[in-house]
Amino acid sequence: MSRTRIIATSTTAVLSIALAGCMGGTIPDASAPITQSEAEIGAEAHPQLLAEFGGAMTGPQAVYVEQVGKNIAVQSGLGGARDSFTVSLVNSPVNNAFAIPGGYIYTTRQLVTLMNNEAELAGVLGHEVGHVAARHSQRRQAAAQRNQIFGVGAAILSSVLLGSNPLGQQLGQAALQGSQMLTLKFSRNQELEADELGIQYLNNAGYDPRAMATVLASLANQNALDARLQGRDDARLPEWASTHPDPASRVQTALSKTQGMSGTLNRDTFLTRIDGLVYGDDPEQGIVEGRQFIHPELRLAFTAPQGFYMVNGTSAVTINGQSGKAQFTLAPYNGNLQSYVQSVFSGLSQQQITPSSIQTRTVNGLPAAFGTARVNNGQSQVDVTVFAYEFANDRAYHFLAITPAGQASTFNQMYSSVRRVSTQEAAQVVPRVLDVITVRSGDTVSSLSRRMAYPTAQEERFRVLNGLGSNDQLQAGQKVKIVIRGS
Repeated sequence: MSRTRIIATSTTAVLSIALAGCMGGTIPDASAPITQSEAEIGAEAHPQLLAEFGGAMTGPQAVYVEQVGKNIAVQSGLGGARDSFTVSLVNSPVNNAFAIPGGYIYTTRQLVTLMNNEAELAGVLGHEVGHVAARHSQRRQAAAQRNQIFGVGAAILSSVLLGSNPLGQQLGQAALQGSQMLTLKFSRNQELEADELGIQYLNNAGYDPRAMATVLASLANQNALDARLQGRDDARLPEWASTHPDPASRVQTALSKTQGMSGTLNRDTFLTRIDGLVYGDDPEQGIVEGRQFIHPELRLAFTAPQGFYMVNGTSAVTINGQSGKAQFTLAPYNGNLQSYVQSVFSGLSQQQITPSSIQTRTVNGLPAAFGTARVNNGQSQVDVTVFAYEFANDRAYHFLAITPAGQASTFNQMYSSVRRVSTQEAAQVVPRVLDVITVRSGDTVSSLSRRMAYPTAQEERFRVLNGLGSNDQLQAGQKVKIVIRGS
């Protein structure tokens, strides 16, 4: 969660068309030049999208990603592709890549850390170029106009409160990734079309097209590991991301398309160029450590209940479990906590939602106010709670939570855990970063895994990070990635 990020419905109106998914239909000419209208749509949405995903990164790693992306864009045959495409490495801790009309393609730094060679990077970016070239976004424009994207808070709750979605499905899919609301949702056929175009671009550029399958396999393995570590049965969320469903099933399709093909991987070059990338949460956006969220710049922390897991987005932190869902974020504050709580309720739905009362208290020295409303979501009743805290005269934060009726107390311990963070504690929060090392004689998966900056699942994390199967071993001289504490 960033320092000052506030989501407003008005900022997403333009993106509702530019970032919509795709309808079926005949594939347009995938080599037609980008039109002025497409370029204008992309240019208007681009700065808003960067803000939603942590901003564009700079420096040699970002330059390298841009170079690979522009080189693969040339293979699309779009007129002036190198100059027409804008390639951004964004500062987001989720595995995601996406595109919007006008030649704007993006990959998160987290997805790049999961890759193991330049061909995989080119494949992911080529896939996104394929979406642009095939005009997948434009083919869903009508649907986007019918289903405009709301601000984060409204998007989480409006469908629940209006009865169009059950509690678990709505929050499990919408609230899970917070700022990741603003992503493309393509149909399965369009994902396969983009995969096929990406494979074609890889082959034409001299890369090994099988890299499309290996990066999808790594992504599927990471999804499964995340699900297990978070105690989830459903490995589909988070993934690359809500935008690219079911990477596991796409692996075999990609492999079948690349039989007999070969080419360069540029593994060592790639690993050298991404050395030092931030891995996981950036302290500037706050850090999730087990059940604790701590933000060294905002000087706040809280702890999720036992059995719940958190996902940190640019705009909010989401807390997920079987007995409820919650989100921690901020909104404009005029110095009155009770009116703040009421304004959050007022913004949740087109129908009026009013808490039975708004109470005040002090939580760990912080002025706080909260209220709960009982709402019928069309299939059952749910309790909606807003719990807000004043951190300064002009700054407040709040939890927005939904639980089954009568279970609003599920999050009481979390509400009571919110606290200020001392200067000394804040100074101890450092990022995790990639460290690319060369395997020496005697090094093993087991020995190198112990250097991973995690208290649990070190070997599993190491294998997934390096694309290693359960029986794969290391050879002296090869480069591998580990995750260490930065400074």
